[in-house]
Order: sequence, then C-alpha cells, then structure tokens
Amino acid sequence: QVQLVESGGGLVQPGGSLRLSCVASGINFRLYTMGWYRQAPGKQRELVATITPDKNTNYADSVKGRFTVSRDNAKNTVYVQMNSLKSEDTAVYYCSAAFLSAEYWGKGTLVTVSS
Repeated sequence: QVQLVESGGGLVQPGGSLRLSCVASGINFRLYTMGWYRQAPGKQRELVATITPDKNTNYADSVKGRFTVSRDNAKNTVYVQMNSLKSEDTAVYYCSAAFLSAEYWGKGTLVTVSS
C-alpha cells in the first residue's frame, strides 16, 4: 500500500519560514520524481516544485528564490524549505510521487501565512 504523509504545516507570519516533509512508503522511492503542489481556497491545484531521482529541480516562478526542494533517498523523504513566506503562499500543500504511469498523492498539510 502506497502512502505519502506530509507534515510541517502550520501558521507562520509573513516573512517567516517553514519546512515541509513528506515520507513515502510502499514505493521504490529512488525511482520516483517527487513533487510539491498546493491548492489555495477557491483556486486550482498548482505546481510548487519537483525533484527528479537524480535531483534535478524545477520550481514555479512564484516560489523561485524562496523555496528549495530536496530529497533524502535513504529516508524516503522529500522536503521543501519555504522562506520569505507571503500571504499568497497560504494553501494546502500536497506531496506527489510519479514514475512512468504511476502517480500518487498525499492528503496534504495546511500552511497559513498570516499576521
């Protein structure tokens, strides 16, 4: 059974930082491109960042220079370090895992950026 479990969300003030984690089980983690997506209230889910098995990264323009995605294959975990957070970063953040035709999603963790 595949599971992706996100953690690290919460309430943070504008300009603050958070680090989200996603632990994967039930997959051969090293083969998968891992991703972070987010969905704000009333909006569609959008890409935040992805990281390939060989650690090539891709970011949405809105987070470039502020967010950093990384992975630890030994721990089956993908992270996103989020700095200089803005109110518009408020969303539920989802972890994804993709390999060939297989794609899996976590249940999400809420990030609220507010003073």
